[in-house]
Amino acid sequence: MIRRPSLLALTAAVAAAAAVANGVSAASPDTADVAGGGAPAQTRLGAAIGGEMNARDRAVAERKRALDLREQATRAAEARLKADLDARQQADAAPAAEPTRSAGRMEQERDQYDDLARIYQAMKPAQAAVVLEQLDLDVQMKVAQKMRERSAAMILGQMTPKGAAKLSMALARRYPVSSPPPGARNTAARP
Repeated sequence: MIRRPSLLALTAAVAAAAAVANGVSAASPDTADVAGGGAPAQTRLGAAIGGEMNARDRAVAERKRALDLREQATRAAEARLKADLDARQQADAAPAAEPTRSAGRMEQERDQYDDLARIYQAMKPAQAAVVLEQLDLDVQMKVAQKMRERSAAMILGQMTPKGAAKLSMALARRYPVSSPPPGARNTAARP
C-alpha cells in the first residue's frame, strides 16, 4: 500500500522551502543594485513611509506659500494705509479756507441732506417738527427741499407758527437765509 504524505507534512515542506528562498534572496545582492549602482529595491513599508514624507513636504510647502501670500497682503495694506495717512496729513496742512468746495464734498453734503430728509420723513410729523425746529434755518431749508412735498407739509403743519413761517420764507427764497427778512423788527431789543 502506498502511503500518501499528509497535508500537514506538505505544508511544512513548502514553508521550509519558502523560508530558505527568502533567506537566500535577502543575503544575495540584487542584480539591479549591482548593475545600476542604485539603491536597493523599496519595500511596501518603505514606499508608504516615503509617500507620507512627500505628502508632509507638500503640506509644509503649501503652508509656507500661504504665509508668504498673507505677508504680501499685509505689506500692501500697510502701504495703502500709509499713503492714505500721508494724503490726509497733506490735506490737513493745505489751507483750510478754500473759496470753492470740491465736487466730492458737495456730493457728500447732498447725500447728507438726503439722508436727513429720509429720516425726518420716516418720523411722525409732530416729533419731526420739534426736532427740525431746533436746527439752523439753513439746515432746515436744505432738509425740507429734499423731502417729499406731502411730508414737508405735514411737518410744517406741526411746527410753531413762527418756525413754520421762517422755514416757508426761506423755502420761497424771499430773503437770504443768513439775513433777516426785509422790514423785520428786532423784537429782542424791546423791553
